[in-house]
Parts: sequence; C-alpha cells; structure tokens
Amino acid sequence: MKLVKLFFLLILISYCDCFAQEKQNETVLEKLEKQNEYLQHRLDVLQKNIDDIIWHQRVGNAAFIDKVYISGPPRWKVKNPTAMGANNPLKFWSYVFIPKDIDMNKKYPLIVFPHGGVHGDFSTYYTHIVKELVAQQYIVVAAEYRGSTGYGKSHYQNIDYGGLEIEDVDASRQYMIDNYDFVDESRVGIIGWSHGGLITLMNIFDHPENYKAAFAGVPVSDLIARMGYYDQEYRDLYEAEHHIGQSANENVAEYRRRSPAWQVERFQNTPLLIHTNTNDDDVNVLEVEHLIKSLKAADKKFEYEIFKDIPGGHSFDRTDRKQAKEIRLKIYNHLAKYLNPPKQLKTLSDINKAAYLK
Repeated sequence: MKLVKLFFLLILISYCDCFAQEKQNETVLEKLEKQNEYLQHRLDVLQKNIDDIIWHQRVGNAAFIDKVYISGPPRWKVKNPTAMGANNPLKFWSYVFIPKDIDMNKKYPLIVFPHGGVHGDFSTYYTHIVKELVAQQYIVVAAEYRGSTGYGKSHYQNIDYGGLEIEDVDASRQYMIDNYDFVDESRVGIIGWSHGGLITLMNIFDHPENYKAAFAGVPVSDLIARMGYYDQEYRDLYEAEHHIGQSANENVAEYRRRSPAWQVERFQNTPLLIHTNTNDDDVNVLEVEHLIKSLKAADKKFEYEIFKDIPGGHSFDRTDRKQAKEIRLKIYNHLAKYLNPPKQLKTLSDINKAAYLK
C-alpha cells in the first residue's frame, strides 16, 4: 500500500513539475511574442524612413516634398478616458507634393490621396502616379491616417477602419487650404484605391461640399461580405481589442456603418468614377458590384467601368503597362472635367514624359 501511495505521489510531483514547466514556457513564449511585435514595429519605422529618402530620389526633381504633422479627431477608443490627454486630437503625418513649375501667385487644384491597406502607408509604390499628378500641376496631399504602418505601435493600434480615419483624410485637405495660398479651395478632388477607395467614398458621403470630383479604384465596399470570403487571420485585424473588437456576426451594424455599399443614401452626387476588375484577388468584384447596384437602386448619378480580367488583378490600373496607363488617362480625364488642371495628361506620350519630368 505504501508503494502505491509513493507511486501516485511521484506521479503527482511529476505532473506538477510538468505543469510548472508548461506555465514557464507559456510565459517565455508570451515575452518572445511581445518582443517580436515590438521589433516588427521598429522595422516598420526603419522601412518608412528609408522609403522617405526614396521619395526624394524619385520625385524630388519634379516636386517639393514635405511631411507635415497635423491632427484629426481624438481617438475613438481609449483604455482610460479620464487620463490626461486622452481626449486630445490625434496627431499624424501627411505627405505634401508641390510641383516645382507652378507660379506661387496663382491657384492650383488639390488632389487628396488616401493610401490603401488595412495597416498600409503611403509608400513609393505610388511614385509614378504622384509624378503623373504633379505633371498636371496638381498639388497632392496624402495622409498617414490613424492605423498606418511605420509610426510605431500606438499609431498602428489607433486604427479606425471606415471610421475616424475619414476625418483624418479630410483634415489633410483642410490643412492644405489653410496653409498654402496657391491651393484652390474650389478645385479639390479625392482619389484612392482599395481601402483608399473606401475612404474616398466615405469622404464624399460625409463631406460632399468639400470635393468637386472623386475616383474610387477597386474600393473596399462591403466589409460584411469581405469578412465572409477572407480567412480568420484577416478578420482578426478587425476583431482585435484595439479595433472593432467584435466579429461581423457579433456586431453586423458596426460593419455596415463602415461599408460604403450600405451607406449610399448619404451620397449627394459628387462627380464620381468607379473602376473594378473581375480578376481582382484582393477586393472581390462582388463587393464593388454590390456598391454599383446600391447606387443605382438609390437613383444616384455616377460613372463606372467593370474591366474584364485585366492583367495585374487588384493593381490592374496602377502598373506601368501600356493598358494600365490608358486606363489612368480615363481617370485623369474624369478629374480634369471638374478640376481643370493647367497641364492635363491626354495621351500615352504625355504619361511617358511625366515619368521623367524634371
């Protein structure tokens, strides 16, 4: 009997040792995960700093480039609302591109250019498009709105997809009008692709008086549908505690509130062009089709084109292919009708010259 008790005692001790070791391993793993997260944000900051240098190398010959530190509304979600500064305006950076060949005593149109990505940033991926805009003597502002990558963990976790990021982008527009006399307040357009397309749409829904023309390329349009065809790793970006904190199934109203296709009644007919592509591997065409059908059902005036299996998928009109440039000419023609840029790009030759603008 004593041997049996001793045997069970040894098993219990062994189990306790294993449990303690397991808990210790969990603690070590949690620490490693936190260190990895911190390192990732530091690497993102480094990458952003490098990319800023590349901006000057690629576009500095055609435009004055600046980064300005401005503010939008206070955070929509704070852990301690009574803490000092909790309700202060949220600060963020914005890129400013001013063509070097303008006459500072005249007025020029402004393009507000929100970037895409759930946690993206305005990177040199857009070099060629910025050059094409600058060649037309558009002033360009691109907000690194809350949730953008490259500014540390805090800014990253301030994300408010389809929420106050919209106000950040509009704040960048107002900053330009307030601070640059050569910006024509009556000629402001807004363009964006993907998530930037969603922000474009929501801005003209919320602030129709501020924008004379808009282009939304492959816009994220229906977050509820999006949660259905994406995997859990993607859904986790929205369900994170610092973000929405719930799934679409748990709070469908919140996801609808952030989806342009479910908000079309607010659209007041700002001249709008929408592009999408049937082989888009990021924003499935069904989202944009839902948006288009909703706008039609609400009897809204707008233009759109659904392209059939254009190479490039999600980026079909942002590549340097001839066909992509031809499609961008359609975008520039749409904007020019309402913003009247001094040097509109009208041909492929014009676009190719813009690529090497000095």
